Amino acid sequence: MKKALITGITGQDGTYLTNFLLAKGYQVIGVDIGFKHFEPSYTSSDNVPTPTMIEGSIQDLEFISNLIITHTPDEIYNFASISFIPASWEDVNLNIDINGKGAVNLLEIVRKHSPHTRIFQPSSSEMFGNPVEVPQTINTPIHPNNPYATAKAFAHHMIGCYRDHFNIFATAGILFNHESPIRPPRFVTRKITSHAVQIKLGKLDSLPLGNLDAQKDWGFAGDYVKAMWMMLQAETPQDYVIGTGKLHSVRDVCKVAFELLDLDYEEYVTVDPRFYRKEVNRQLLADPTRIRTNLGWEPDTDFKSLIKMMVEHDLELETNKPA
Repeated sequence: MKKALITGITGQDGTYLTNFLLAKGYQVIGVDIGFKHFEPSYTSSDNVPTPTMIEGSIQDLEFISNLIITHTPDEIYNFASISFIPASWEDVNLNIDINGKGAVNLLEIVRKHSPHTRIFQPSSSEMFGNPVEVPQTINTPIHPNNPYATAKAFAHHMIGCYRDHFNIFATAGILFNHESPIRPPRFVTRKITSHAVQIKLGKLDSLPLGNLDAQKDWGFAGDYVKAMWMMLQAETPQDYVIGTGKLHSVRDVCKVAFELLDLDYEEYVTVDPRFYRKEVNRQLLADPTRIRTNLGWEPDTDFKSLIKMMVEHDLELETNKPA
């Protein structure tokens, strides 16, 4: 039985990856900074165990070192992160410690105590900043323009350094935006689907947003965790871009979400300058040719199916809320 350690297990990617690995028969050890108010959605049956959950932080070198030495995982997936960009400006040092130094902590421990362990590091398309080329590949120059992206770029480069210098199996996947029904509502896609449902049910009367023409390469988190797993099953460690290769606008999300509820988004969506991001208009678009060619990975969920999944989830949540 293979053993995987997942840091940041309670987040979106951690949850989807846990379900994916448990279904494949893995033993999963999950680490996060707190579980007191967390109710896992992991699959559980007579044949599928639940993960072992351990409270702690990758900032704590002694804790994470003891954890890896004790459990000697075959694979590590490092999802411990401050993933909301505005939050990375609020505490820059904490962002660097978690998103940057945390990855190095894992690399150092694996190098010293568990060299057989394979590591997946989630890098971010935000590292490209205002990209010099569209679409972006693994060779596109990195120019981060916020603390989150800068810390992620540091971790990304350190993965390559440890792989080249110490010959450990360390890989980085440059992830483009990936969503799901459990995406936190502060992210724009989930904000749209949850507000659209509340408008349909008469609980809200409008949805304020920023730039409706901003475009993203949006995919489904469940598809992307499969790509991460495939990267760690390969014969040799390589970095990959993970995305759909298709752009959709915020307006597109609104149109699909409201149409699914038999509503016209133009009657409810308002533009509020407060929600505009302070950056030039840019196109972050993945070129997934390399991972498709080398590993055979392609996303299974198209854009409309993703939004439909999120709307249906939010409709069920709101409908079942106590009065």
